Amino acid sequence: MKKLNLHHLLLIPALYLATGCSSTNQPESQPVATANEWPNGVSYEIFVQSFCDSDNDGIGDIKGMTSKLDYLAELGIEGIWLMPMSPSPTYHKYDVTDYTGIHPDYGTMEDFKTFLEEAHKRNIKVVIDFVVNHSSNQHPWFVEAAKDEKSPYRDYYVWAHKDDPQTKGEGKTTGDDSHNVHQWHEVKGSDYKYFGYFWGGMPDLNFDNPKVREEVYKIGRYWLEEVGVDGFRLDAARHIFPDDRPADNHAFWEEFRAEMQKVKPDVYLVGEVWAEADVVAPYTKGLPALFNFEMSWKILDALKTGNGDSLAIHHDRIINTYQQVNPNFVDATILSNHDQNRIMSEVNGDLNKAKVAAALLFTLPGAPYVYYGEEIGMQGKKPDEQIREPFLWDTKANDDCRATWVTPEYSTEQNVRPMAQQAQDPNSLLNHYKAYIQLRNSSNALTRGELEPVDMQNRAVSAFLRTMADESVLVLHNLSGNTTSVTLPANLQEHSKLVHQHNAAKLNGSTVQLPAYSSIILTK
Repeated sequence: MKKLNLHHLLLIPALYLATGCSSTNQPESQPVATANEWPNGVSYEIFVQSFCDSDNDGIGDIKGMTSKLDYLAELGIEGIWLMPMSPSPTYHKYDVTDYTGIHPDYGTMEDFKTFLEEAHKRNIKVVIDFVVNHSSNQHPWFVEAAKDEKSPYRDYYVWAHKDDPQTKGEGKTTGDDSHNVHQWHEVKGSDYKYFGYFWGGMPDLNFDNPKVREEVYKIGRYWLEEVGVDGFRLDAARHIFPDDRPADNHAFWEEFRAEMQKVKPDVYLVGEVWAEADVVAPYTKGLPALFNFEMSWKILDALKTGNGDSLAIHHDRIINTYQQVNPNFVDATILSNHDQNRIMSEVNGDLNKAKVAAALLFTLPGAPYVYYGEEIGMQGKKPDEQIREPFLWDTKANDDCRATWVTPEYSTEQNVRPMAQQAQDPNSLLNHYKAYIQLRNSSNALTRGELEPVDMQNRAVSAFLRTMADESVLVLHNLSGNTTSVTLPANLQEHSKLVHQHNAAKLNGSTVQLPAYSSIILTK
């Protein structure tokens, strides 16, 4: 039976034309990792097109990215997630025309293999976006399928007659998506329409067809075996099958994981499922790492309201939900990514709020992802091109690799201090990121420790314990614009040793003084 892929858009961002996901497999017999060991380390998401242009053609490329690996290593990054690099007719490249190629704008496969080798020399893992939900409508499979109803590729996609009620938004659909009429697309001169959940340029693949599944596994094996990547981010992982077939989605990813483990037992897979924890949790069997969108929403809401007291409670609930399905899941935490307004714009350019956001990301549980430029306070709001603007390495006169493929509206030198300037300022956002990443990477408790919310009877304060073995760390963040103070409960007063603070937070006896937007980390 063909897939009738009619899902609703309730949890998908407007104008979404690109997503992704990847997950991590850590066998139960594997030795306990050190504090900063993959997959528990900090990862960095790169849009190659905007990161670093090595040949001055305006477009970021693989050689440029390779030249910045020392910067990432110094930042404390241990994993890189690369947005799609394969041939594609669009700038974002989420509509692939050749799943085993490199887009010529970005370089060659040899360039990429060199990048992999250099990253691995620095103990940095590399994960690539794998877009399996759909192909481009210019992919040879679809071109053949569209022009010939008897083509062997016809059943690689999902078709319905143009008079079928579902293509007109009439009658019963397989999901509760009232917009499904917009997801069926015409082929000139044909009586049939094809299903494309996100856009007509992205026809959905038909995963009820075993041949499609085998094609996908073959591609995955190629990148793992022949090229040598460490894993995949799996795009649109919730939408392989329609919303009324979630069990089929879950089963597919378990099958995918098993196939990938045949060639790389420790393959890392991180998935993109835009939903709350109860919907996300069943995916953790096939995709052991999943992006924690729910916590990114909670953190942003807390920053906007100034109320942080429930953040650790929410995170604890999410963790417990995941653990019931897969105790070995990896919680891939984020502040924002390539589909969301940048965090700095969401807090209206407030540096103090951006610093607290980072402090939360690196002290709450999870394996954090930093969206490129987040560490220098890059700004951006939808449409998508404006949240994927070029990285500012230095002032324009001195910047030898700034991309120019798009004219930035948000991340300009008027709004964002370039990396080179921030590197010289001990109080910059960049050095704030470095300090927190280093702190996290050197602490077993902050990297993999248990979470225990602490109620300080103060709505502005997010307080929690992170514990692992004999290491116990008490973390307090003031998310408000007002100075406040709290008294440590008697059972926590042993936490009297200062580990880190910013914005002049301090401990006096059993009282913690927290100026506006400050944080303090204490241990026994």
